[in-house]
This record gives sequence, C-alpha cells and structure tokens, in this order.
Amino acid sequence: MLQENAIWMGVGAEPDSKHVSLLLNQANRHGLIAGASGTGKTVTLKVMAEGFARAGVPVFMADVKGDITGMCEPGTDSEDMQERIARFGIEGWSYAGCPVRLWDMLGEQGIPVRITVSDMGPTMLARLLELTEVQEGVLDIVFRIADDKQLLLIDLKDLRSMLNYAAEHAREYESTYGKVSSQSVGAILRSLISIEDQGGDVFFGEPALDLADWFACAPNGEGYVNILNAAKLIQSPKIYAMFLLWMLSELFDTLPEAGDLDKPKFVFFFDEAHLLFNDMPSELLDKIVQVVKLIRSKGVGVYFITQGPSDIPDEVLAQLSNRIQHGLRAYTPAEQKAVRAAASSFRANPAFKSEDAILELGTGEALVSFLNADGQPEIVERAKILPPQCLMAAASGEALREACADQGDLMAKYGTALDRESAFEQLEEAARDEADADRLAAEREALEKEKAAFEAKKAKEAERAERAREKQQERMIKGIGKLAKQILGTFGREATRQITRNLFGGCRR
Repeated sequence: MLQENAIWMGVGAEPDSKHVSLLLNQANRHGLIAGASGTGKTVTLKVMAEGFARAGVPVFMADVKGDITGMCEPGTDSEDMQERIARFGIEGWSYAGCPVRLWDMLGEQGIPVRITVSDMGPTMLARLLELTEVQEGVLDIVFRIADDKQLLLIDLKDLRSMLNYAAEHAREYESTYGKVSSQSVGAILRSLISIEDQGGDVFFGEPALDLADWFACAPNGEGYVNILNAAKLIQSPKIYAMFLLWMLSELFDTLPEAGDLDKPKFVFFFDEAHLLFNDMPSELLDKIVQVVKLIRSKGVGVYFITQGPSDIPDEVLAQLSNRIQHGLRAYTPAEQKAVRAAASSFRANPAFKSEDAILELGTGEALVSFLNADGQPEIVERAKILPPQCLMAAASGEALREACADQGDLMAKYGTALDRESAFEQLEEAARDEADADRLAAEREALEKEKAAFEAKKAKEAERAERAREKQQERMIKGIGKLAKQILGTFGREATRQITRNLFGGCRR
C-alpha cells in the first residue's frame, strides 16, 4: 500500500510496533522474498508490486501458479478481510486492481513474447541446449560465420540451416574459425528438437520484444504490471530461466545511467529464482553478478522470489539489501543450516532471536529488513504482511477479457508472427544459386564434351577421307605405272622388230 514515498508492507508483531515500509528511493538496491511453500510469498509479492504500480513504477513479474492475474481485479470484501484491516489500523482502505498487461511466451493467453536467436546469443543458448564445452565452441563458430556473412539468425530454422551450412563447408572454414565436427553439429541439432517441443519454435522469432513497451504507465499515471503467463512455461524451466536472464541482461545493456532516483524506473520480480542458478556455468554466473551489481545505477530494481536464500549464490545474495523472510521448515541438518544462514543475514533485533522466529512464523508473517533513508539495513522486524488491495486469487474470466481488450495496440504490434528473409531463406537461395550454377556448369561441360566429340568425329572423318584420297592416288599411280609399262613394253617390242628388220634387210643387200 503506497504511503507518500514508501510502500507500506506490514506492521510489527509487537504492540505499538512501527510500520514496516520499503522506501522508494532505496528500492533499486534489489531485494529477496523467501519462504517455504504456503507461507505467503505470493501475497507479499502482490502487495509490493501494487505499491510500485501506484507509485508510477512499471513492474514485470511471472505468473507461475496462475494467481498473479488477480492483480487486474479489485479484491473482494469478507469478514476476515474486515478483521485484518481493523487489526492493521488501515484508514481509507479501498479495493482496487492495477493496470495489467498480460504476456505469454507460448502465445496462448496474452501478448506473444518473442526474441530472436541472435538476441539470445551463443552463450545463453548453449546453456539452454545443455551443450558441452566443445559443442558450445562449435555454436560460437556458427554465430561468427553468420555475422561475417551477414546472415540473420531469427528463429530456430535459421539456426538449423546455419548449422548444416557450417557442417557442409567445415573444411573451407576450418583454417579461419576452427574445426566444426559433424558429431558436434549433430548433437546441437538433436538438442534443438527438445527446445522446439517445449515451445522454442514459437518463442524464437519476430516481431521481437521491445522492452520499452514494459516501461509504460497507464493513463491514470500508475505503472503497468506486466504479467508473464508462466503456468505452462514453468514446465520448461530452462526456457523460462534463459528468457528472464536475457531480459535482465538486455535491460542492463540498453538502459542509460540514471544515478540515484526518487523511485526506480522499473522493477523486475524473478519468481522461482532457483531455476536460474541450477547448474549455471561460471561465465553466466559472473554475468548475472555483474548485472545485479551495476543495474541499480540504471534505475532498475531486481527482486528474487524463492523458497530459501541458499537457492541463490552468495555473490548475488550479497547484493539483495531489502529482505522479507517468511517461515522456513527445518527437518534435516541441511535445512537447519539454511535457517541459521538466513537468520544471520539480518541485523539482529534484541527483542527476539531471528533463528527461532523463522521457524515460528505463521502464514502472512515474515522477518523484514529494508534499507533506511541512509542506505543502511534496518533492525529486523517480525511483521504481519498487509493484504493486497487487488484480488488474492486468480482473476475472473471477465476481468481477463477486459484486461486483454485494453492491450489492443500491443496485440497489433506483436500478435502476428513475421517471417522475413533471414539465414534460412538466404542459405536456401544460395543453395539454389549454387545448384543452378552447378547445373549450368554441367550443361557447359556436356556441351564442351559434345563439341569435342563432334570435333573428334569430324577429325576422324577427315582423316579417313585423307587416307581414302591417298589410297586412290596410290591406285591411280599404280595404274599409270602399269599402263606406262604396257606402253613401253609394246613400244620396245616394235622397235626391236624394226631394228632387226633393218639389220637383216641390209645384209641381204
């Protein structure tokens, strides 16, 4: 509940206890809402989120269980609510919903959320696909080749085409980029199938999400509560975690420095935070630590919601200054250790022992420590959390329809998927051009062969004609020679007779 420059979150359990409030100018120092299932984390989340919305701060939150949508609808009065309002001493209480925008990565119930494969990048994508170090290296090479060849990687079919292209031209690129083994490419392609089955074929694409659309305020000045429908998405936890990690990184990369503000520009609630850190590679953990440390100066507050503080790495946990710890259960030595660790993170209150209090907290109670005006952690308070002014349960169908009707401009922008020319089409066109070139080359080669065969045939025919001419000449020469001999032979016989006649005739005289 908004009160001037602070969000009133609860009241101390002790008589005459002060209000427990989160100062807006300290809200971008990040925070943690932790507690076992059923201890009231979702109600706490709603109270805080609607406080930011009333202050004109847009927020993002994922609806994992399906009940966050109730923020668009005013709460309902009941005897129990009247008792709670009286117990808290709230004056001027009213039930009210918040301006809500519903988003859905699977495009089923809300504005479709899409990002491109290039936006995700090879590092996050490698974790999403659960690749080995070698396979991740191959994926890096594929992205590099795509960049150098100016091939757009928008959806999964683009990535698949690019992988196949790199494998087919592996020898050509090996000296420049490194080895691309067919085994690694095959493993990556198999991993893509599982991501498609989880909705990746819908999530990766265009029009890509413009985070500026999440920084909007409603006409009445209240910040929009951007709710991501994650009820089904949580069954695909890696896509969920990678999207939220991408979003956090994108906010960090695109927002300008803002310095210390009276209130955050934007607040990001990360529910089921343990999903992000499960088996996280060191380079990604370093990235998120860097983002959490530095994004504060860009006016963004990040709040992690999880069952226990131990779900979050110490490097990140150290940056979460505003803390609400609901009850924990400690049945095992490991759970008892987690309780002690959670208790030790608070500035001690001499009125009670935090470690004992965590085990005793009932539903709707929490240990709370926010930063004071000087940026120092306040002494921990055992507090009862206020009820939200919005509906505690999921929104009714009518309220959801009204909320969806108010986001027609965004549906017009994101509702229809686009499939512009990208790597898939460019490589297909290149393959067709290559096939056409090969066909033309084959046709030219066939023509050259046909021409060569014709020339060879022509040459052989000319050779045969020449040989026939030569043989004819030889026959003519032989005929002439024979005729000459005959002529000479006849002439010789006649001459001999004449000489003989002359000789013998003379003797007779």
